[in-house]
Amino acid sequence: MVSVVSFGFYGISCFSSNRMQLEFERYKVPQLRQLTGGLQIAGSLGIVAGYWFRPILALSAGGLMLMMIYAVITRFRIRDPFYAAIPAFSLALVNAYIVFTAFRN
Repeated sequence: MVSVVSFGFYGISCFSSNRMQLEFERYKVPQLRQLTGGLQIAGSLGIVAGYWFRPILALSAGGLMLMMIYAVITRFRIRDPFYAAIPAFSLALVNAYIVFTAFRN
């Protein structure tokens, strides 16, 4: 549920928030803002749908996990302090756990 709510919120924010627009400019990837938002919303909905169809759960959570790994790398690349990467790292771990449990069942 944490993943669904977090990525749903951040995905919508990518389309509607001036703050997110400025953040993507700071990350030096402004052209990826709308794609990122769309993928976050799709991943969030995919996790919900995955409760009925497991392959979608694994695919969605795996994609979100990879996105958060890239987010951590981006934070380090622009020399943000370590603590700024903790939310993305935490969400990567949450989604890794979802992928692991999807394949276990």
